[in-house]
Amino acid sequence: MTPDEALRRIAFLLEWRGASPYRVRAFHTAADAVRGLPPGPVDAARAAEVRGVGPVTAEVIAQASTGAVPRYLARLETEAGPDARLGWELAAASIGDCHLHSDWSDGGSPLEDMADAARALGHRWAVLTDHSPRLTIAHGLSAERLENQLEAVAALNSGLGPGFRLLTGIECDILDDGSLDQDQDLLGRLDVVVASVHSKLRSEPGPMTARLLAAVRNPRVDVLGHCTGRIITGRGRPQSRFDAEAVFAACAEAGTAVEINCRPERRDPPDDLLVQAAAAGCLFAVDTDAHAPEQLHWQSTGYARAARIGLGADRLITTWPLGRLLAGRGERK
Repeated sequence: MTPDEALRRIAFLLEWRGASPYRVRAFHTAADAVRGLPPGPVDAARAAEVRGVGPVTAEVIAQASTGAVPRYLARLETEAGPDARLGWELAAASIGDCHLHSDWSDGGSPLEDMADAARALGHRWAVLTDHSPRLTIAHGLSAERLENQLEAVAALNSGLGPGFRLLTGIECDILDDGSLDQDQDLLGRLDVVVASVHSKLRSEPGPMTARLLAAVRNPRVDVLGHCTGRIITGRGRPQSRFDAEAVFAACAEAGTAVEINCRPERRDPPDDLLVQAAAAGCLFAVDTDAHAPEQLHWQSTGYARAARIGLGADRLITTWPLGRLLAGRGERK
């Protein structure tokens, strides 16, 4: 076991038991920091000199660097039991992320940095999904700007070499009538389309249901993003009301994945709707909705939720090889 793996597993187990996001983040930060250490034993004092490493994480690094299972990790695994171990295996199977933003819209980092961060985590692919034009507050992409971004992604991929690919995509607004906020032909050229509601979130259930049904049945749509639109931190925002049984049945029939959004303020859908979507036979995309490289670590939270309700890797498209992912997209188109 490497120090990086030990720190990531501890972060996952802390998430599993509901620890503070700040505590979890400390272990992810330390895992990022130790990548530059040479292989072989490292004492705790030396590890503590690395920026981003504290006293507790330094002890973990020192113990793991000898090939041993750190005592802190062993204790957490014993307390968590076998279900958490299955959850970690599910998270370890992740090779992609269908929802991340760059500074082309409301993200804080260039697409190159987002791609590098995803690859460093072991992903084989990730989807760039900047916002569509209607979301002006997020500097959404017009058709012309999206065309330019496609060229930028192609140029980036040409220099990456084998092992990782940044996929083209968009987080497309679902308009009031259920249509999509972008040129249909242009949407057809993308690798992955995430469709989300960002307006009139407090509509009556009838109109909201019709809106979602039209979107998830659209053959251009691959993923239904943060389906309730809720915010669970700060002042919060209540979840949208809609006929979940009808919407999830339509997702299952169309092959449109339901997003398990891992942003700490969203964690959408709520647990009861997640169970309902699973019972309906839906596919799922465990997505970070990351707006910065360090937010890609949030994905393990979604895998913990998926494991708790018994979902296997075959139902999670973010564990699928690239060929299978794109084949599914081709069938829907």
